Amino acid sequence: MALIGEPLLAHDVWIEPSTFSPALGQIVGVRLRVGENLQGDPLALVPGLVNRFVVEDSAGRKPVAGRLGADPAGLMRIAMPGLHIVGYYSNPSFIELPAEKFNAYLAQEGLDAISARRAFRNETGAKARELYSRCAKSLVLSGLPSEAQGDRRLGFPLELVAERNPYTIPAGQDLPVRLTFEDRPLAGALVVAMNNLNPAEKQAARTDNDGRARFRLGPGGMWLVKAVHMVPAPAGADADWASFWASLTFEPRRTNAEGD
Repeated sequence: MALIGEPLLAHDVWIEPSTFSPALGQIVGVRLRVGENLQGDPLALVPGLVNRFVVEDSAGRKPVAGRLGADPAGLMRIAMPGLHIVGYYSNPSFIELPAEKFNAYLAQEGLDAISARRAFRNETGAKARELYSRCAKSLVLSGLPSEAQGDRRLGFPLELVAERNPYTIPAGQDLPVRLTFEDRPLAGALVVAMNNLNPAEKQAARTDNDGRARFRLGPGGMWLVKAVHMVPAPAGADADWASFWASLTFEPRRTNAEGD
């Protein structure tokens, strides 16, 4: 499978580690994937685009060893048991889209406020210049799960945080997630969850006033939770809009009872 740089917009980027359940001392490949419906191609690290590529465990935060132009894009050694929070945040990339494609992607990602603003300005038929940044996270567990260890913010502009450790939630229970933008809860954003065992069965919810949404976890498979937020581009950016794409992946272990 060929490595690619950033493709056309309206594709998700997520972290898919070589294992979500590493042993102590194991080296884990941190693979970046780009695609839709959890069908993805390897995404190469591009010099100048990497803002942060980190992993945080109970001992603190450290860089992931990046590998430019390679798959996996990074490597990390599991130095202690527990939950490891892996994060990749990119500097913005530029794209210009014709009106039809831009409007379709606004509808697909639930960016109704941007569509309404374009309509109010009589810009629905205009092309759009956009800066977009990726804010991807993944939860990797070594050893036994603990309610005392959970997801937390890495300080990305747009960030999804699991408010319960997904590795402690039995199948059939809800996972609460919180979406923040620039350190504040983001209300009214569309958040989508899907599982690689059946990515066509998506769950979708709008965040409440506290930026929260809930999703029912099924047994087995990797989960991807994702959201997109868009704002006017900063002055002098030579773009109309700035978008931020957040994702969160994890793979709860399937128990024997669930496998029966």
